[in-house]
Amino acid sequence: MAHARMHEVEPIPMPRENVVVAALENPEADWEESLEEMERLVDTANGRVVAIVTQRRDKPEPATYLGKGKVEETKAIIEEHAAQLLVIDGELSPSQQRNIERMLEVQVIDRTGIILDIFAHRAQTAEGKLQVELAQLEYLLPRLTNMWSHLSRIKRGIGMRGPGETQLEVDRRRVRERIADLQEKVREIRHRRAVQRSQRAQSQIPMVSLVGYTNAGKSTLLNALSGAGVFVEDKLFATLDPTTRDVNFPNGTRALVSDTVGFIRNLPTQLVAAFRATLEEVQSADVLVHVIDASNPGWVEQEETVDRVLAELGAADKPTIMAFNKMDEVEEPELLAHLAARYPHVVFLAAKKGRGIEELEDMITAVLRERWQPVDAVLPLTAGDLVAELHARGEVDTEEYEGTSVHLTGKAPADLAARISWRAQQTK
Repeated sequence: MAHARMHEVEPIPMPRENVVVAALENPEADWEESLEEMERLVDTANGRVVAIVTQRRDKPEPATYLGKGKVEETKAIIEEHAAQLLVIDGELSPSQQRNIERMLEVQVIDRTGIILDIFAHRAQTAEGKLQVELAQLEYLLPRLTNMWSHLSRIKRGIGMRGPGETQLEVDRRRVRERIADLQEKVREIRHRRAVQRSQRAQSQIPMVSLVGYTNAGKSTLLNALSGAGVFVEDKLFATLDPTTRDVNFPNGTRALVSDTVGFIRNLPTQLVAAFRATLEEVQSADVLVHVIDASNPGWVEQEETVDRVLAELGAADKPTIMAFNKMDEVEEPELLAHLAARYPHVVFLAAKKGRGIEELEDMITAVLRERWQPVDAVLPLTAGDLVAELHARGEVDTEEYEGTSVHLTGKAPADLAARISWRAQQTK
């Protein structure tokens, strides 16, 4: 008798939307690099850039962001390419968005809107989804009237993921109530993470946080260090939810290594606020590994973007290792090495190919060693396991045996130093 086989039905993928991108050519800003990044953001959000419109202006038109003539030109381009969406590489006020949508008769979102959309798509954990929803609702609240007017013809696509249409149908009062509820839940997350950090601090296990610009290779590096199996894709914000792994380095050093949310220029303030509970993980780190995409010509600006966010989080003074990744794609590695020589702790990697990992492990250990605690204890001979661990993980200056005890001096990681001190106290 033949048995019927059950087949899983794959969801029908959403078609890629035709997108027109518009930007202002501001000679005082790195608008070209920002525009290239916007194209990648659109691709990550499942859009297809069919045309790019630019206008040389020092500042946006107050009513429509782009000048009236450029808006009319953009409308013709949208119709020519049958585009469903205009993305502005900048920040639109609610009135600007409303006015330009009325003139173009097409959906319009700005840089913040598309980043929020990507976050809504990438968030996997309940915690991540909660924080993204909070950020989206705070962004949408002043735009609800405008969104309602388009709800009848805009049903899905970029900028419409996350809370969903039902959230847009409720009135402002209910949206504010939902925001208040989410803010309370985020406060609970912050408290829970603070408790977890306190427990880790009590365990004395050092914490290493990987930070860096989005798509710099943090998740690939975490996989190389720990075999964590974190999802990796050549997309912006490929992984959103942070991952922490307990790593034992070959030299015996143990540490908790955490991957964090990738940063990006002009990261929406709503996201910085909503994800503060997650980003605050870097505050408790003993060492930061700042991962840089060395193959990106704009790595200096990306580094400065990350440094600004770290400063905002109060983590700018942490011991930091600059990890220049993707060195196998760098055309002039000698020049880059010369530029990077100004940093006190530097390592060059090709994490995807496993190159430079041992050098990074040695540097992490060296930086952590600077934080080791002094050891001066008398232990019973039965504590041979601690003596052996001190030899393996720490430094032994003197080791003197007398009768049934051994007197040790040296240095050790904080967790081992604490256990040696406790054992010595028990034998007095």
